Amino acid sequence: MKKHFSLLLLLALSLAAVPQAQFAQEPAQAVDTTTRPVEKQIKRVFEFSADGVSFSNEFDGARLNSVARFGDGQYMITITPENAPINPSPWYAFKVWAKKKKEISIRLVYPEGSRHRYDPQLSTDGRKWKYLDQSFITEIEKGTGTSGPSSRPKSIVMRLQIGRKPLWVSAQELTNSTSVFAWIAKTARKKKAAVEDIGRSIEGRPLRMLKFGDLDSKKNILIISRQHPPEVTGYFAMQAFVDELLGGSKLSKQFRREYAVFVIPLMNPDGVDNGHWRHNMGGIDLNRDWTTFNQPEGRQVSEFLKKREAETGGKFYFGIDFHSTWNDIYYPMTPDNPGNMPNLVQDWLVAIKKALPGYEPNIQANNRLLPAIVSRNYFLASHGMEAIVFEIGDNTPRDFIKKKGEVGAIELMKLMLEGTKPTGKKP
Repeated sequence: MKKHFSLLLLLALSLAAVPQAQFAQEPAQAVDTTTRPVEKQIKRVFEFSADGVSFSNEFDGARLNSVARFGDGQYMITITPENAPINPSPWYAFKVWAKKKKEISIRLVYPEGSRHRYDPQLSTDGRKWKYLDQSFITEIEKGTGTSGPSSRPKSIVMRLQIGRKPLWVSAQELTNSTSVFAWIAKTARKKKAAVEDIGRSIEGRPLRMLKFGDLDSKKNILIISRQHPPEVTGYFAMQAFVDELLGGSKLSKQFRREYAVFVIPLMNPDGVDNGHWRHNMGGIDLNRDWTTFNQPEGRQVSEFLKKREAETGGKFYFGIDFHSTWNDIYYPMTPDNPGNMPNLVQDWLVAIKKALPGYEPNIQANNRLLPAIVSRNYFLASHGMEAIVFEIGDNTPRDFIKKKGEVGAIELMKLMLEGTKPTGKKP
């Protein structure tokens, strides 16, 4: 996102005792979130009898719009989004197999204006994944930038070794609604947490919530992820964060005695299962609909929050929305927009830096609260939550993602149990 800040505020930031110099996040622009048409993929098996090779998109989370053969063992796969305009971050996932073991080459082709974002990952069972070795990837028209979209190639050609057993190829670890709901059920069973469906998506998939802690408490926190379907690394951080809150430490047990925790791990189940690049089945970026609530997913979360506050007479003190982007970024509000526990997020970011030696958090704050287009702003403006968007890099090492989630939860619990004694440190 573009960076903009006044000279005076930049000077103040340079003198503040905070994790690192922080930059302004340009506020999200209001867009029309009225439902728009979405083009669904045609699910089928693409067979090439001359080579004995087949491709398939017949599974949840797949994205493969067409396959063309242009030579012996050479194929071109076209990947198009659900509608446009859209964030140019192409998602792809498919299966491929052959009657006999052989090597094939596949070129991924995207619409004009899009660039290849996700390095291919492979699996033989849809559960365990590993990156395709870079020596098997040829980049086409590589970007000239140092990071972000401008650094990525326009397309790639990948070489794959295939045989009778289908090989899964995916932009990120395939984590569809089936796997998310299985994680919710397993977590609830092992940790004695509760599960509730607070609504349904456009296609009727559940908006499923995990809830635990003192469910009679007047002190609440909210955790959400996967508003944008491909953003799997944010989901991984959310899992580690929640696992730590549910842990067996003295800190975690004390936290659960005082707070009620509500987690919606899959905000956009339709988009995930349909292999969307960004939108829900209403053709809308859900993280631009937190004011008008034209789409059912965000609206049902809003209704839940209001109901919870009305029934308990309590408050929500913290809200976090996990996402993924090119690099790790924290997007808080500036401290001149205080909520129910002032300085919680600012103190939390300082604590995270201290707990991870050598780590320099990339913090980009937003100082414009209204209109509350995105989740973070809505959480704060409408419910007083100290709120943040936590973005995880696409290629952040998975062990470090887990560590960041765990440390984030630990430091948050410490501060919230103290009631946060404001330090005055500001982003």
